Amino acid sequence: MINLKQAVAEFIREEEGLTVVEYAIAGGLIGLAVITAFQALGGTVASIIQAINDLLAENIPAGE
Repeated sequence: MINLKQAVAEFIREEEGLTVVEYAIAGGLIGLAVITAFQALGGTVASIIQAINDLLAENIPAGE
């Protein structure tokens, strides 16, 4: 009977360890998605700011 209890206890410990690994993988994938989204967004924002800067440079007389 003690061996059965030990076997069940080890199984529960292994399941918890697997859950931690699953959370780590999911967290890593979410982090990768966030980084990718920010990089794409950063490029878009940079091009919009550059377009605004170009429009302002065209419409502001030199020396002012």
